[in-house]
Formats: sequence, structure tokens, C-alpha cells
Amino acid sequence: MFTQTTWDQEGHAIRDPDSTTYVSAIETAEEFGKRIYLEAWKRGWSRAEKKVFMGDGSEWIWNIAEQYFPGAIPVVDLYHPSQHLWDLTRKLYPNQEAEQRRWVMVHQNMLEEGKIEELVSALRTIDSSHPELEDKVRVEAGYFENNRERMRYPEFRRQHLFVGTGVIEAGCKVLIGSRCKQSGMFWTVGGANAILALRCCHFNGRFEDYWEARRA
Repeated sequence: MFTQTTWDQEGHAIRDPDSTTYVSAIETAEEFGKRIYLEAWKRGWSRAEKKVFMGDGSEWIWNIAEQYFPGAIPVVDLYHPSQHLWDLTRKLYPNQEAEQRRWVMVHQNMLEEGKIEELVSALRTIDSSHPELEDKVRVEAGYFENNRERMRYPEFRRQHLFVGTGVIEAGCKVLIGSRCKQSGMFWTVGGANAILALRCCHFNGRFEDYWEARRA
């Protein structure tokens, strides 16, 4: 979670320094939704002038957004749909790098321009006699169609909003990966959640507050 109140001369969003806090646990999506909700309210969610909820295209993430953060602007991280396009082009043109790049360039432009309906139509016109590839195209077209309102990137940029979740991905690597995914490590759920809770306290600047509260 972080705040953003400024942007640079080109209109790109700038994250407020030292404004990022983290929550982390191995638990169900329902439990995790409550955890995010509590952190948001601690951070002053109710006072925010403009609220944004970012994620990839996974259905469980947007279920959390709808349940706990109604009214927030939903944004699919641009990197994830771009990866979907690359995954598809590798299926369409195996071992043909030039064709892959050419195909992605055309469809990536539609994506970045927020022309998602046009992109979906283009995907559905792909002719394939191979059942596996046909199914892949169908699934990808559905992914873009279902998330079309969360991919209006020109509109988001006009509002000086982030369209990428780099800070979230970095948090996953630093907070969790660097501590819990080292070579030879094995964790119980309880043990992992305990160390992650401590790391969140530390990275959130609440480590001393935790021990003060515990002593009290």
C-alpha cells in the first residue's frame, strides 16, 4: 500500500517517499482480503481523495476489490496483459522471433491505447485448426474482455495514475523471497506466517510499536 500525490513533468506518477506499507500471510483469499482492508483503513483510506486498486487479471483479486474497496479505480498492471500477448504469440509463431515481435507490436499498441474491444475482436478472428491453440486464443480473448474496463490505460495516465505494480512485485521479492525462499529452506505455514508478520512490522516501521503493545 502506498500514497501518490505528485507526478513528474511528463505526467508520470511518482510514489510518495517512505509511504509504502506491507501485509503478508499464507491464508485464504477471504482472510487476505480482510487483512488488506484493515491496513487500508489504518493508512487513512477513508480520507483519500482518489482511490486505486491494482492487480493482475486474477478473478480472486477483483473479488476482494469489489467486496472491500467498492468505488476504487481498478487497474490491471500493464505488465501482466503484455505477458499474455507474448505467451500467445509464442504459441502462434513457434521459433519465429521476428513474427512474434511483429504480432506483439501490433496488439500491444491496441492494449496501451486502451482499445480493448478492438484487441478482443482481433484475437477472435485468429483462425486455428489446432484445438489446443484454439482454446488458448479463446481463453486469452476472455481475459481481455473480462478486464477491459481495468485496462483503460490512456485514461489512467490522464489522471496521472500508476499503470504498473512494480513496487508490489519488488515488495514480494524483498519482503518474502529474500527471507523465505533461500536455498534449502522448508517452512510450516505457522512458521512462515510468524516470520512474515515480523518482517511486515519491521518494513512498516512498526517493530517497536509491536513490542510496546505486547508488553502492555
